[in-house]
Amino acid sequence: MDIRKAMEDRVLFFDGAMGTMVQQAGLEGGQQPEIYNMIHPEIITSIHKAYIEAGADIITTNTLGANKYKLEGTGYRVEEIIGQAVALARQAAGDRWVALDIGPIGQLMEPNGSLSFDDVYEAVARQVKAGVKAGADLVIIETISDLYEMKAAVLAVKENSSLPVFCTLTYDQSGRTMMGTDPLTAVNVLEGLGVDAIGANCSLGPKELLPIVDEILKYAHIPVIVQPNAGLPRLEDGVTVFDVSPEEFASYGRKMVDKGVRIIGGCCGTRPEFIEKLREEIEDLVYNPQLSNDRRLTAVSSASNTIIIGEDIRLVGERINPSGKESMERALKEEDFDGIISEAIEQKMAGAHILDINVGLPDIDQKDIMTKLVSEIQGMVNTPLQIDSTVPEVIEAAVRIYNGKPIINSVTGEEESMKAIFPIAKKYGACVIGLTIDETGIPETAQGRLEIARRIVETALKYGIPKENLLIDTLVLAASASQDMTMETLKALELIKTELKVKTILGISNVSFGLPKRSLLNRAFLAMALSRGLDAAILDPFDKSMMETIDSYRVMADLDEYAMDYINKYR
Repeated sequence: MDIRKAMEDRVLFFDGAMGTMVQQAGLEGGQQPEIYNMIHPEIITSIHKAYIEAGADIITTNTLGANKYKLEGTGYRVEEIIGQAVALARQAAGDRWVALDIGPIGQLMEPNGSLSFDDVYEAVARQVKAGVKAGADLVIIETISDLYEMKAAVLAVKENSSLPVFCTLTYDQSGRTMMGTDPLTAVNVLEGLGVDAIGANCSLGPKELLPIVDEILKYAHIPVIVQPNAGLPRLEDGVTVFDVSPEEFASYGRKMVDKGVRIIGGCCGTRPEFIEKLREEIEDLVYNPQLSNDRRLTAVSSASNTIIIGEDIRLVGERINPSGKESMERALKEEDFDGIISEAIEQKMAGAHILDINVGLPDIDQKDIMTKLVSEIQGMVNTPLQIDSTVPEVIEAAVRIYNGKPIINSVTGEEESMKAIFPIAKKYGACVIGLTIDETGIPETAQGRLEIARRIVETALKYGIPKENLLIDTLVLAASASQDMTMETLKALELIKTELKVKTILGISNVSFGLPKRSLLNRAFLAMALSRGLDAAILDPFDKSMMETIDSYRVMADLDEYAMDYINKYR
């Protein structure tokens, strides 16, 4: 049976700690556990068989560190280690599933280290190709603390195989990974990338993992996998021991399955008896899985910060755009990004929740500049980004290397636009702004814009893009040239929210183009849009009057509890 189908019917059991068992078998300090596949295959096979006899449904290959960086100097190639590992696991597993185990690369990624996104991708792709050739049934990417590394690895699996992919990050007691990712962000990004199961492993024991499991289950819509350690490790006479018994481990495992966990196993310190007790404890729950979470959020993420759109008004900083800005044009042409990064930081400090990034100049390599700028900015601020370009190739390049879940700005109701943009949004799990314009232009009526929005939403659904990943922009036109259409923009916004149930966004300052005292018009229009249900506004966060309008609106719309934000800011 395909494991994706099996997860719908029952709880599945992974095996336990390979590293613990190999160490008990005599692994010497400094040796790579993976070389035991070659020099002691009988030991590896016996470990797999012990977990099978304990009741494991899924056997993990002895390949956690089988990448080109960690195997350097061992005398073995990635392909032979993985080929042998899968063969040994298959020999023991019989008709059970064999999971190709992919662990951390072992080096930090840019900007904290020297490895690039492509370096990680290529290393994992090599592992995946070897695993596919050897006959693995699925891939588990585990013990990852860097969401960026996980994204590169997931893409390497999905682009080089059709195997199911399970992902587990490792969290500490702060509730975040070492690189700062929280469970909501992990779920938001990895579900968008289309992984088959998501969860946590290692670092903590089952008791300490429970709050993190609760958070994952709160947001996940796919099966959740948990593989705790056998408690917290300590040294006794120079030997690492763990403080949780198989019985206690199993009791916490039952609590996790009661809460909705679909796949469970063990990590460091969990020997076969842990899996045996776990299965005994949960056996009566196997055919009674919890219902899936039906809560749907429109949310964008950096690696360590998720912004939910729709629960409060969200601000998109518009200032990183070279149009009419000579200094920014020069900075982009010269690839001198210091001033632009300062702009990003200052917009965040001024209150922007998301930053729009536009490098639209005719005489530069926009793809190259966009990817470099996104890499620089995401290394300095944790504000989610909105990738703004009219060129699909530029959008895809930036979304691919972005460390999180961005917004794509934008797609229109034109067939060619949707054909170009929706596959990118689907593959990388990005949110998309849909503009209510098509081959015939911008409709003069609110009803006309509603129909274009409806077509955008229906087409997105056909591509597998959920409604929560869409924001509709009903297009603000300059009142100086199209005064009669200003109210139609607002009417369309209200219609779309009511009938299509999607989130909305507007570029506010367009309304005042060509008129004096632009800030006066901008803040009036913003107040009108907010009263119609606007969810996100693209604006200049340095415009004091605009920010005051939002602060005031949040009090009157009961978004600022007890007006505390307002009081603290203006007292």
